[in-house]
Amino acid sequence: MLKLSSNGLDQVISLVQCGFAGQPACAGSRRRRSAVAGFRLPRVRVFPVLAVVSDRDGAVASRVEAEDGTLADRLRLGNLTEDGLSYKEQFIVRSYEVGINKTATVETIANLLQEVGCNHAQSVGYSTDGFATTPTMRKLGLIWVTARMHIEIYKYPAWSDVVEIETWCQGEGRVGIRRDFILKDYATDQVIGRATSKWLMMNQDTRRLQKVSDDVREEVLVYCPREPRLAIPEEDSNCLKKIPKLEDPAQFSKVGLVPRRADLDMNQHVNNVAYIGWVLESMPQEIIDSHELQSITLDYRRECGQYDVVDSLSGVEMIEGGAEAVPELKGTNGSAVAMEAKHDLLPLDSLIRSCVVLE
Repeated sequence: MLKLSSNGLDQVISLVQCGFAGQPACAGSRRRRSAVAGFRLPRVRVFPVLAVVSDRDGAVASRVEAEDGTLADRLRLGNLTEDGLSYKEQFIVRSYEVGINKTATVETIANLLQEVGCNHAQSVGYSTDGFATTPTMRKLGLIWVTARMHIEIYKYPAWSDVVEIETWCQGEGRVGIRRDFILKDYATDQVIGRATSKWLMMNQDTRRLQKVSDDVREEVLVYCPREPRLAIPEEDSNCLKKIPKLEDPAQFSKVGLVPRRADLDMNQHVNNVAYIGWVLESMPQEIIDSHELQSITLDYRRECGQYDVVDSLSGVEMIEGGAEAVPELKGTNGSAVAMEAKHDLLPLDSLIRSCVVLE
């Protein structure tokens, strides 16, 4: 739980649930060495079509032709899929994006998801000066804010690995937009992660949420799949389940967290990825050392500003039975079976579910 203290008031700003699987005691690198012959080289960038616009029946209604594109467009390793309804981009894991194990951190994964979502919007002509904002949104002073994010990581990419992320968006009721993601190891085409998120509109001046208007919905949905397409099957996942409440008092806490200037984004508030770091701050070190984060669900209740002070409160629940005890960690849809934990304080073949509240 993240608790925000401002003007003498304490308010819950985010609820988070994490799933950790035990990992081997050795924390060495798991980077693979791929033969050149077995590695698929990135495709050559061409710009014949900017977007394929389909009508409600799925037929191609028009094709938006591209020019040469910006310099960023020419250098970016991403493009729309053939039907124009999703976007794929390849990313190299940089040295500053990995942790002590030389594998990408969960914050890196979340940042890449945000980046590919924005690049998708830019590829169809949106998001020129904001996070995936459409022309109508910019005219009305509206922005997208994250309401919920669920990430499942089956295998962390290592330093210098190439990750391909596919993303697409869909309508989510009358008040939001849903964006899904599939992450693959570009060398092997193996699915290494999935994610889903819900986004709401906020007035940039009043900071109040606003329903998605028909004009904005039409601008967005014209580039979306006509039939529901879910990265994570909801019947087999906890991605939509309510995050349980913490016991009072919380088992663990880290208080007095202050946003850095670098945590603020172009929407003038703390970026959604910064919350993940706050969440992990209150986790016991022995869990961080002996387990690996495999899933995280974040509910964003209100935005956090530069001068707010945040408390991270967490509770831990041991889950016996390994991956079979948690639906989203079963060996389906490309996911991996949980590894055994080798730690004196934790049983073998254990999973940990942690609930964190940011106040």
